[in-house]
Amino acid sequence: MFDDLLLPLALVLGFLAAAAAAEGLLSSFLAARDRKQRLTRRLRQGGAHSTAQAELIREGGWGAAASPFHALRVGLERRLAQADLAVSPQAFAAYTLGAGAGLWLVSTAVMRMVGAGGEFRDSLISLLGCMILAATAAWAMVSRRRGRRLKLLETQLPLALDVIVRALRAGHPVISAVRLVTEELGDPLAREFELIVDETTYGVEFREALGNFARRSGSPDAHFFAVSVAIQAETGGNLAEILNNLAAVIRGRIALGKRVKALASEGRMSAALLSVLPILLISFMFITQPSFYVSKFDDPIFWPVVAVVAALYGAGQAIMHRIVNFRY
Repeated sequence: MFDDLLLPLALVLGFLAAAAAAEGLLSSFLAARDRKQRLTRRLRQGGAHSTAQAELIREGGWGAAASPFHALRVGLERRLAQADLAVSPQAFAAYTLGAGAGLWLVSTAVMRMVGAGGEFRDSLISLLGCMILAATAAWAMVSRRRGRRLKLLETQLPLALDVIVRALRAGHPVISAVRLVTEELGDPLAREFELIVDETTYGVEFREALGNFARRSGSPDAHFFAVSVAIQAETGGNLAEILNNLAAVIRGRIALGKRVKALASEGRMSAALLSVLPILLISFMFITQPSFYVSKFDDPIFWPVVAVVAALYGAGQAIMHRIVNFRY
């Protein structure tokens, strides 16, 4: 009975995966076209720089969330933006689900060709493994892009502070000095500083615009920049000297961070392998041999062992994270 339902279920899930992928592609295309139209309109009016920037200004950046679901959506949106991926959270989820469903259909077809097709419950376990594998790959891709962009941004920040310091000492206003950074440096920092200029143009205080920049970027150095300017605005002092010292501190932190990462590279690689390997192995077993786990579901000791293993895995993740991540 379950075997008879397997083919219709596969067809339905294939249709849903194709529909989700089409919806994601269509939404990305429409969003890109809308951004292009708005950018053209702004340039004709005298020119701002990015439609996404105007949207963030209108929404007030990423503020406090009203519900857990909204918090999850905002967090994913922030992470995608920090990874410089121009997709919405809905489109990203649709791509991930579509990839998982496609992988499941391929694995199901291959298993049926070799005569290894199992029961209906086996197919559901295989689908779960495909979804976990697709979600892990998508999250790893986003994290890698985010880390690469954040590293480049933090490398550019001391240079931007040097430009601002020279402009301030030459007599430029602070906003004019920030605008010079957008002309002298490239992305991603130039894009972020363009947003700071736009926010101040639309009436946001400079300190608040820097705070939004720090929250958007997720960089500790950006937070140092925002706090330094906020303290200077409250207490007074030579802003050029403060930013010059901050640039020296950031360069020192970057040099120390590279040294620490070099010394801990072996531990970081071991931690990454120990974190990903169990997920990959379990997902692979879910996809290729789902009956290996399904046959144990009725054993009374199976689920307590699963709970203990999951708790130990979580504790191990926390311990390894504390070991290989240093505050400097």
